[in-house]
Amino acid sequence: MNTESQQTTVAIVGAGISGLIAARDLEQQGIDILVLEAADRVGGRTLAETSALGSRLDLGGQWIGKGHHRFEQLVDELGATRFQMHTPKAPAIIDGTQAVPPNSPPMLAANAALAAAELLSRLPVPRRWNTATVQSWLNRIPSNRARRLLGVLVETTSCAAPEQLSVQAFLELVRYQGGLRTMMKTRGGAQDSLVAEGAGTLAERLAAALGARVRTSCRVTAIRQTADGVELDTSTGVVAAQRVIVSVPPPMTKSITFEPPLPPERITLQRNTFMGTVYKAIAVYDAPFWRARGDAECVLFGEPNVTVFDTSPPVGPGHLCMLVGGPAARALDDLDADSRRALLLRQLVQHLGDDVERPASWHEKSWHRDVFAGGGYSVLPVPGTRDGFYPVASTPTGRIHWAGTETATEHAGYIEGAIEAGNRAAHEVAKTITHGSQTKAH
Repeated sequence: MNTESQQTTVAIVGAGISGLIAARDLEQQGIDILVLEAADRVGGRTLAETSALGSRLDLGGQWIGKGHHRFEQLVDELGATRFQMHTPKAPAIIDGTQAVPPNSPPMLAANAALAAAELLSRLPVPRRWNTATVQSWLNRIPSNRARRLLGVLVETTSCAAPEQLSVQAFLELVRYQGGLRTMMKTRGGAQDSLVAEGAGTLAERLAAALGARVRTSCRVTAIRQTADGVELDTSTGVVAAQRVIVSVPPPMTKSITFEPPLPPERITLQRNTFMGTVYKAIAVYDAPFWRARGDAECVLFGEPNVTVFDTSPPVGPGHLCMLVGGPAARALDDLDADSRRALLLRQLVQHLGDDVERPASWHEKSWHRDVFAGGGYSVLPVPGTRDGFYPVASTPTGRIHWAGTETATEHAGYIEGAIEAGNRAAHEVAKTITHGSQTKAH
């Protein structure tokens, strides 16, 4: 193991999109950087794989939403291809073997509750709603089917169980993201478009351009601020820098020792936030065969509840994307991969046909089991606290600057937010660096 001391001008902790964007911005200004990543890969909460049929797919963050202009620009700059996802006007709601009609009493009750949440998100929120959970709100809805539908929507959009999220946190999330309609909508909403080569491929291309200045399998265990700069203890040695950008989410910084200790507000941010729980799977087929009988997109009430999207590229194989959020995602951990695949695909037979059980390849990721990411999609506040509401505080702590999608002023929790935060952190740091004081990594 290499344990030699290394020097750089700016050290960046975390090689997700946000950290890599910050690194690229600084490097383009002639500022020496070194990116330190604990995992054996780059990408953070993005992850692209190649299917058995040669197509690329995303097991992490992937969607380009309405207004995600930085993301669109990055795709174009890195020579990737954007395409609009195949989607119906509205997803099918399926309970067992039956589709739930849009004008049925449960759907009408659910829509009324969503409309109420949309309205309340625009009004001042009573303080008591910070301790009341979303589950307590759902319990007031008389329709069991409506409660189940709303519960699935909460779990899919937030990756938390309704009892883990306060009403205030949920309403502020809705307001911050521009409304439930935007959050849940595909075309023209938060799940509008995709990257044919995979969003995770963008991280790989960013890292490739930075070359040896990105170090994977290099875990940062301590960050010490001194009179002259910053020292980072890592699994491969000590790194000395003038400044450091920490781009990993607040709960994941608890494993790092800070000297001097972080201020109280950052410590409570670490303690009072948690990462969401989510399982994602992609089934790949020779073609999107289901389109001959209808659209695949649906919310499926079952064991577990599943949200399904048709993420097939414009040309080539068919891709079915399946998301399971909250406790149901953790319950899947008790099964092996073959059992998870059989369980999920069997539930889709009635909707898509028998061929759905015979994919050419199967890809899955339980983000809550990833020790480096901690979960997905993003950071959530513990009920009863004010920490972790978007945007998460990013005021520098001495020579330590904070990035990561949670700190973005727009679209926090999305790749768009990660890019914005990386740009902002790089700009902050660049203002403190003079070219004459740079040191080269060696």
